[in-house]
Amino acid sequence: MALFQSGNPALSEKTFKNVTFSTDAANVMTVKGTLNKLGFMSIMLLAGAAFSWKAFEDGATYTQPLMWGSLIGGFLMALAIILKKEWAPFLAPVYALLEGLFLGAISAMYAYIFDERMPNIVTNAVGLTLGTLIAMFLLYRYKIIQATQRFKAIVLTATAAIGVFYLIVMALRLFHVPMPFMHDTSLLGFGISIFIVAIAALNLILDFDMIEQGAAQRAPKFMEWYGAFGLMVTIVWLYLEVLRLLSRVASRD
Repeated sequence: MALFQSGNPALSEKTFKNVTFSTDAANVMTVKGTLNKLGFMSIMLLAGAAFSWKAFEDGATYTQPLMWGSLIGGFLMALAIILKKEWAPFLAPVYALLEGLFLGAISAMYAYIFDERMPNIVTNAVGLTLGTLIAMFLLYRYKIIQATQRFKAIVLTATAAIGVFYLIVMALRLFHVPMPFMHDTSLLGFGISIFIVAIAALNLILDFDMIEQGAAQRAPKFMEWYGAFGLMVTIVWLYLEVLRLLSRVASRD
């Protein structure tokens, strides 16, 4: 199963471990089926985002608890899906809704903070994320970028390094150690943001390959939901990093 390797923790080389591959043509994973599931999950995400965005604009007192509660809930839901892939058809839509609630609230906060310096920061972030998604799909589809073992190893290592970096930053914050480059407009800060955005984008290539390989190996039907969930994890990460990068740009103006 060396083919199944991704920097995305939801779509790692262990994704298909202990999964029984089907011989029933009507009960196998397909790329089209996975994209359909992703489409449904996107609707759920947008519905959640619209709700929390409006709550923020209306000045609802529950906006902050809703944002942090949905973030924690989404994380726990993701862990449950990763541990019990068979539950993906039931939990993946819930995950999408919770992520939508979080993204809507935090996006509204960014829009409020940067209203004067970059009025369209959220629209720009959404556009850049979708543009990157389409670009990466085309690069993968026409084999301009191929998910070779070397490519996978590089992206996987870089993704793991980013994860460790974030953990270190969080630990230092607990001890009140300042990390100004995480938020300022220095060249180092910009460099870190651009690097993370690039790695998040390259993870999309690995996700596309994972889904295609799963379909080729006739993974069971419920893995369509799992594949859509894994791809959404990367898309959400990419969007948040693009939003962070644009906030740096706005702060520098």
